[in-house]
Formats: sequence, structure tokens, C-alpha cells
Amino acid sequence: MNPATVIRTLVIIGIVGGLELACRTGALPHTVIIAPSAMVASIIETLSSGELNGDMRQTFGAVAVAATLAICGGFVLGFLIHMSPRLRRAIDPLLGAYYAIPHVAFYPVLIVIFGLGAGPLIVLATMLGIVAMIIATLGGLDRVPRVLLRTAKVHGLSPSQELFLVRLPAATPHLLSGVKLAFSYSFIGVVAGEFILSTAGVGHAIAFSYDNFDNYRMYGLILFIIGFVVVVNTTILFWERRMVARRGTR
Repeated sequence: MNPATVIRTLVIIGIVGGLELACRTGALPHTVIIAPSAMVASIIETLSSGELNGDMRQTFGAVAVAATLAICGGFVLGFLIHMSPRLRRAIDPLLGAYYAIPHVAFYPVLIVIFGLGAGPLIVLATMLGIVAMIIATLGGLDRVPRVLLRTAKVHGLSPSQELFLVRLPAATPHLLSGVKLAFSYSFIGVVAGEFILSTAGVGHAIAFSYDNFDNYRMYGLILFIIGFVVVVNTTILFWERRMVARRGTR
């Protein structure tokens, strides 16, 4: 096993074990935080009861749409910006400052425009995720080895053949990094929006539990969201590493 993986695993086990011990011994009162085992038990109880099935459908449906729009739209826009150096020079400073904008502040305005429901959540989440994909696309296309481009010209590849056979395969690891970020930001956008004014969704359920001092459900849902995002990002990371390894063995 990779030493970094071993160290990471030991650190996680240490943190979880320390938190469990502190909660069980009363060093941390349950009114502040509950033990990890209690969080897991809360997740199982909540999922088994089916009480939040509608909320989860809304949240995951909105995340799926927003992430798809952010990834696909970010890739297309990143590619178009990469092909236009003049446009690139004009937009680069804006991309660098984009995440300094408090996007959640636009959520009430989006509700006025799109009404209550999934619409404003999807727009907010797409706004958060799309620029991460644009930046990753630009970085990936910038890092295509020049020798590959020269080889494509020697073999007389057309622009479309060069794009699909040379540029995109070479940029794929960077694109997958953008996919991870776009997905994570999309999830953050949806859940954060549900916290504010939404009447449904997992974020709304967490906020409702917080307002009613229901720590067990609140922490259980938070752990569920963290676990889901970690699993998805780990899967993408595994795919990314496999592609890098395959490219290195050629």
C-alpha cells in the first residue's frame, strides 16, 4: 500500500477514535457534538425510516443537473477561451477573482427570478462549479506536450482528429481534477442554498434539525453528505490515477 495512503488512514482513524473517546467519556458534551458511532446510527435510522426520501431526491437531483451543466459548460467555455488568446487575456483576471464573490448572497435574487424550488439552487450551484471546470480545462490544454502536437502535424491529422486523439487524452487527468472540483462546488451550492430559504432538501433538513436542537439527526446528515462526496471524489481520483499510470507506461 502507498505510504501516503497508510498515513492518511492512520490519521483518520486517530481523529475518529479520539472524537469517539472524548464523546463517550463526557469530555465533549452531546449538546456540542455526538460520537461518530452515534452519527452512523442516526444515518442508518434516518435512511431506514424513509422520512427524508423526498428531500434527498430534490438535493441529489439538483446536484446532478448542476454538476452536469457545470462540467459540460465549463469544458466548452474553457476550450473556446483556450482557442482565443485575446479572449483569454481579457478573462484570466476575472477567473482568478471569481471565487472571491459571495455567490450565496445571490440566492434570494435567484428566488425572485426563478421562484422557490430547484431552479435557483441549480443556477447557484452551476455558478459555483462552472469556473472550476473552466480553469481545469485551460490548465489541461495548456499542458499538452508540444511533442505530441508536432507529431500530430507530421501525421497530417485534421484539427478535429488532433483534438480527440491528442489534446483531450493528454489533458484528461487535469479535466478529471476539474470534474472533482465542479462536483464538490455544485454540492456545496445546492446544500448551502437549501440552508437559506428552501422548503425542502437535505440542507433544509440539517437547518431544521439545528433550529430544533436535534443534534443526532443534524450530525448524521452532515456525515452522510461528507461520506457521499468523499466516495464520489475518491472514485474520480482512482480513475484519474489509472489514466495517468496508463499514459506513463506508453
